Amino acid sequence: MNKAEILIIDDEPQIRRLLEITLHSNGYAVSLAATAKDGLIMAANHPPDLILLDIGLPDKNGQEVLKSLRQWFTNPVIILSVQDDEDDIISALDSGANDYLAKPFRTGELLARIRSALRSVVMEDSDPVIRGHDLEIDLTTRTVKKNKELVKLTITEYSLLALLVRNEGKVLTHQYLLRAVWGPGFINQSQYLRVFIAQLRKKIETDSNRPEYLLTESGVGYRFVISQP
Repeated sequence: MNKAEILIIDDEPQIRRLLEITLHSNGYAVSLAATAKDGLIMAANHPPDLILLDIGLPDKNGQEVLKSLRQWFTNPVIILSVQDDEDDIISALDSGANDYLAKPFRTGELLARIRSALRSVVMEDSDPVIRGHDLEIDLTTRTVKKNKELVKLTITEYSLLALLVRNEGKVLTHQYLLRAVWGPGFINQSQYLRVFIAQLRKKIETDSNRPEYLLTESGVGYRFVISQP
């Protein structure tokens, strides 16, 4: 059993039922809410390990619900939406969503996103050494090894990689990364980000044209995922 508790806030009965069956069959405990009001009350009374939040709720926009949650709720929130608009996605991610999925979605992909989001929470309080099958990143010593060989990174390259690693599985928008690494005056300088992501991929990926660690979310940003040993 996974034992993690997941709150689903979605007004579509069919979606709630599908998610409930899928998550229960994969060992998760599930709570259901059909409105923003009920979802916020349930989250406050019994905070779950993760929330699946629909953007198109009948009583309150999901973006507003997310902002309300992020005033106190620190666990992962994954956005579900019938709209695949980049501006909506970026807005949700910048407001604190960990991830997003456009409806209709594949249940296998949803489960993978949930596992990744929950794993990122565990990482915050665990060993600062992150290991993939051929990659090792030590956040304490600030060292990176590929196939047990030390990888030389510039200060900026390491800062960018460490930020992505600390948010493993979470999509970080272009603007967020530029602001965090280069400063608020660089949020429109997306070429900086493309150059440094390309440099990192050459150093940590086996094939920089087919990355397995630094993944692109087209038009939105990047995410770091762990390829398990």
